[in-house]
Amino acid sequence: MATAKQNGTQNVDFEAAARLVAALEADLQKLSGSSADIQRLRDEVATLKNVLNSPVQRSHWVAEGLHGVRDVFDRVKDEVVADGVKGGQYVAEIGRILGL
Repeated sequence: MATAKQNGTQNVDFEAAARLVAALEADLQKLSGSSADIQRLRDEVATLKNVLNSPVQRSHWVAEGLHGVRDVFDRVKDEVVADGVKGGQYVAEIGRILGL
């Protein structure tokens, strides 16, 4: 029998993802930067929030959103760390939620 990972799907902890989004939204309000990458991070978080609030929840949609947030964090980590956002903690939490 194939596992969810072997099939390319993942079981995502929706509650953990929702808590992560709430924490990210709070921290993103602290950011003083307005670069395109910071805006992309805000957009990725907003998209993930919409997916989590959708009446039809799909693990792969949430996983894609989490990957998107993680990818943007990799690009903006210096900028957000300067404003006190703990990007490394968020990236680690995303990895935990995704089972990476």
